Amino acid sequence: MIRNESEYKKAVRRIQKERGRLSEQERRLKKEGLSKSKVDNLLNPFRSFHLQLQEEVESYEKLRRGEIGELRNLQGLGQTLVAVRIAMGLTQRGLAKRLGVHESQVSRDERNEYHGITVERATRILEALGALLRSSFDDLVQPVPKATSSTHRAQAA
Repeated sequence: MIRNESEYKKAVRRIQKERGRLSEQERRLKKEGLSKSKVDNLLNPFRSFHLQLQEEVESYEKLRRGEIGELRNLQGLGQTLVAVRIAMGLTQRGLAKRLGVHESQVSRDERNEYHGITVERATRILEALGALLRSSFDDLVQPVPKATSSTHRAQAA
């Protein structure tokens, strides 16, 4: 996950570099007389990496536009906190200042995706971001009625 402008710019430069390197490698392999399928087999891992990096760049660009997505059952809360900061246009330094901590602390927390974060701490971060997290319970499963002892005996027989 790209977490800041510096990482974003580095990823964009790397994509451009890799694109040129990939094209050059493809030309070289074809010049050696390898079949299209052999060239593809050799280059597919590099293409896969390139595609993954491109997806990360696109994801960061979506976050900057405020397209965060949905948080379900608090899974991915750490990534969501990072996403909200990016969507709000706030730097790690800016968040650190609002929280009264050093920038390196925010950087470390985000790199670890706030692993093991407490509800209280998540609330502090959301408040510092000026964000409101709403939650609701959808698709609740109805509790199964408790079996009486005579019903239980009948089922066991």
